[in-house]
Amino acid sequence: MNNLHEQYTSRTKELGDEIARLKLRSRGFVTGEITTFLAFVGFIAAYTVFSWGWWLLLLSALSLVVYIVVRRMDVANSERTARLKALRTVNSHELKYLEGDFSAFDDGSRYTAPHHPFTFDMDIFGRNSLYNRLCRTVTKGGSDYLAGCMRRQYGKTVAVEAGDSQIVIDNIEARRQTVDYVAAMPQWRESFLAEGVGRHIDSRRIIASLSEVHKMDLPSWFLSRFAMACAVAMLVLFYVVVGFSVLGRLPGNIPVMLGVVQLFGCLLLCQGTLKKIGNSVSRLHESTKAYVNIIRLIVEMKSNGEDNGAFPKELSDIEKEIDGALKSFLQIDDILDRLDRRGNILGLIFFDTLLLSDFFLVRCFLRWQRDFMGHIGQWVNAVSRVDAIVSMATFRYNEPEAGTAVIVNADSVVYEAKGLYHPFLGANAVRNDFTIADRNYYIITGANMAGKSTFLRSLGVNYVLALNGMPVFADSLRVSVFSLFTSMRTTDDLTRGISYFNAELLRLKQLIDDCSQNDRTLIILDEILKGTNSADKLNGSRLFLEYISKRNVTGVIATHDLELSKMAEEHPERFHDYCFEIELGTDVTYSYKITPGVARNQNATFLLKNILGEATNRNDGR
Repeated sequence: MNNLHEQYTSRTKELGDEIARLKLRSRGFVTGEITTFLAFVGFIAAYTVFSWGWWLLLLSALSLVVYIVVRRMDVANSERTARLKALRTVNSHELKYLEGDFSAFDDGSRYTAPHHPFTFDMDIFGRNSLYNRLCRTVTKGGSDYLAGCMRRQYGKTVAVEAGDSQIVIDNIEARRQTVDYVAAMPQWRESFLAEGVGRHIDSRRIIASLSEVHKMDLPSWFLSRFAMACAVAMLVLFYVVVGFSVLGRLPGNIPVMLGVVQLFGCLLLCQGTLKKIGNSVSRLHESTKAYVNIIRLIVEMKSNGEDNGAFPKELSDIEKEIDGALKSFLQIDDILDRLDRRGNILGLIFFDTLLLSDFFLVRCFLRWQRDFMGHIGQWVNAVSRVDAIVSMATFRYNEPEAGTAVIVNADSVVYEAKGLYHPFLGANAVRNDFTIADRNYYIITGANMAGKSTFLRSLGVNYVLALNGMPVFADSLRVSVFSLFTSMRTTDDLTRGISYFNAELLRLKQLIDDCSQNDRTLIILDEILKGTNSADKLNGSRLFLEYISKRNVTGVIATHDLELSKMAEEHPERFHDYCFEIELGTDVTYSYKITPGVARNQNATFLLKNILGEATNRNDGR
């Protein structure tokens, strides 16, 4: 972590120093522009006032050339400054990440779904969530794809769609290899992430706008050979007439009249079509320019990662999908530039008269629509995948102490962890070993704040990370592919007349329905039926566990109800007791270590007595 902190700090300083040098250079360019422009004006004025000869015109022309050169250098310098500022922002954001500040990143609150099988309980979305720590996406499509990975439910449905559970495991391993490959490309990732500084490309708008274009009914005759032949014939005729006029064989007004006919004929035929095209794609200009940069980086990825080992299959497949994307977006970007230039009336008259520019612009757009439009959705989705992978890879790079999970092909729930801890707690977290056997149930007891809920979330969050090919926070983790369902954070909904207890019942019903649709499920529960009295809670909890234990379901259940732990005495082959014990003395000592057995000590009364004692002492001292 210290090395990463030093690396990001050093890179931020290096970029800041370079930006300062470029800003200093920019002042010189501005001075040069002003000086050369004034010189140009001065030499022109001197030539008109004084009879000093043609050399003043030569100096004015030279001043103009120097001005243009300096101006271009200034523009290039400004573009490089903006680029370096974006790179500096990327590194400063990663510094904040290492310091525990995730405010610069998308927290994914819009994806929060209280009724999802596990994301709400596992803090997958929302402020300071897993997604908040992960997300570096530069496109909305990438954000959606990353969120989809985080909330994907594995189990029977996925296995059936894949045809074989081994294919699912192979895909997870392929994703892990891809994440590791991209993680080893810090400079490339830095450049990619810089494209998202100050903007978030709306992939959905691009697809929606281009879908409108695809549906547009545009005149197809523009693409016909006859129309092309007519356009070429008109241009040849025009320049032949101009040539004869220059040679004095035709009056000068004839090429002028022919040019006017060409201009208005071109405008009449093309204006309506170009207006329809412009209304549909004009909003895309800024997005397409940024998209071109992203696609170019993806195309260059292979050459940038030559030292990383074999190019991953997933990236190779994406490269094939996106092979024509760069050409396509470069063409549409050029078309949009040409549409923008039509706003210059003098340029429009000049180019339509001499080159029939509007006619060829329509032809260019129709060819683009015919050749590329059908692939746009596929290409945008491929870019979204790479965008999400870059986020995963950055997480991998920023967490060098995290481990790698082993995914096994088994027809049962496999969960074997050593040194497991919650990713939000950092390297100083207390680590635990824990093994979950298929169709077994683990009743976990312990005092308040002893670590039960955090441990349950450690199990769930690390499983989500493992099945997405990302680093896991454990010395070792071996899991199979199964469905995950949790119930830890049930809330009431007074607007719909749903009480807390009713909400718990609905969640348990959802759990039962979900388990019936999957071959194997791990359930993680934190207090069953919290919303009722102790006796009813115990009876209901026992009834639920006896029912669910007859299904192909495995469970980890945290509870304060020590009586529930007696199920391990009645069914020792299926139910097991574990606890987070505390020590009571002058203060409470928490070990945060899970051990076999039932918790002996509780802390609620002890802590409350301390609070009441302090309050009494304060009142007596008044």
